[in-house]
Amino acid sequence: MSLDLNLLQAFVAVADAGNFRAAADRLGVTRSAVSQSIRKLEDQLGVALVRRTTRSVSLTEAGVQLHAGVAPNLADLAASVEAAGSLAGRPTGQLRLAVSTIAERFLDGPLLASFLLAHPGIELDITVTDDEFDIVAEGYDAGVRLGEVIEQDMVAVPVGGPTRQVCVASPAYLAAHAAPAHPRDLIHHRCIGWRPAPRVAPYRWEFEEDGKPFDVAVGAGLMTNDVWVMLRTALSGGGITFGVEGTFRPYIVRGELVTMLDAWLTPFPGFYLYYPGRRHLAPKVRALVDHVKSFEA
Repeated sequence: MSLDLNLLQAFVAVADAGNFRAAADRLGVTRSAVSQSIRKLEDQLGVALVRRTTRSVSLTEAGVQLHAGVAPNLADLAASVEAAGSLAGRPTGQLRLAVSTIAERFLDGPLLASFLLAHPGIELDITVTDDEFDIVAEGYDAGVRLGEVIEQDMVAVPVGGPTRQVCVASPAYLAAHAAPAHPRDLIHHRCIGWRPAPRVAPYRWEFEEDGKPFDVAVGAGLMTNDVWVMLRTALSGGGITFGVEGTFRPYIVRGELVTMLDAWLTPFPGFYLYYPGRRHLAPKVRALVDHVKSFEA
């Protein structure tokens, strides 16, 4: 049986996205075109592949089996075609990345600017997000995150080396309030905290004492999912905040923020560029991996 690869691509997009509209957006076609492709593929195979409701799409048993066999091979095929095409010139195409909001070393400008200069045929599409999701299922080529939250089946390349959390406040705040002598003293201070989403518990500030980790649930005077709100409020004397050192380093160097409780904050492995370990790595991803390695050398 001869199958149209475009039909299989549409099927995989629907299976990964969980709905026709998102699959259509990913493929750059209409929702109707995706729906027609799925019907045509089902007609050719003589079996239903998806269950459609007004709110969702799920795979039938045949659909699950087809997706498991086809999706990895389609990804390898696309990478192989791109690799063959790149022999005629430099790596090209759109490179989709999901990058943590606090990956300062990656996002602060020089790394990305030098990559674009070195590879003018590549278009970067970067989503800055702290949501945790499967980058493959969501159609991303790679991501940048803290190493501790990266799935073990991914290939990971260090970006920026070890880092640490810091606890900071402005000189104005510390002039009006004595700095905490111990992390547990933070409960008596106005703190600027972070939560990833409205219905998710606030992040507990993590410390270490005598080699044993512990955390503190601070009493937040302000809670947000935006690191820049935290930073600007702290700079304005609004309280003590907490986060990855790279976010605050320029302000610490200039004396606009002051660190505290350093003895309880130890380094840990930092950020990594990560991507699926396929047999044929797309040239555009390989170009980014090589650039990150050379930039960090």
